[in-house]
Amino acid sequence: MNQEGGDTVSQAKKICIKMYVVGNEIMVAACDAELVGKTLKDGDINFKVSKDFYYDIQGDMKMLEEHLQKATIANLVGERCVKCGVEMGLIMEENILIIDGVPHAQFALMI
Repeated sequence: MNQEGGDTVSQAKKICIKMYVVGNEIMVAACDAELVGKTLKDGDINFKVSKDFYYDIQGDMKMLEEHLQKATIANLVGERCVKCGVEMGLIMEENILIIDGVPHAQFALMI
């Protein structure tokens, strides 16, 4: 798969992923691709799903799982990304926020 995602993953399943490394911490920011550039609004909350923060590569759920296995911190936005975190046991359902109808969750591993 190329960094633009190519044709190998249908648009409905694409995920944008960006990894940050600071010291011993590895943070993965990921969102469902169709959310990039949108602002989610809910009351006083204006949550910008910015390309700068979430986009480095496009992939699928398997690629996101591989990145999350290395992560000590993650910021996940969208149905597919949050579902992946839940299925991996990294996110508990009760900790998922819904902003403008879109799930958002974060985790930090305490080592």
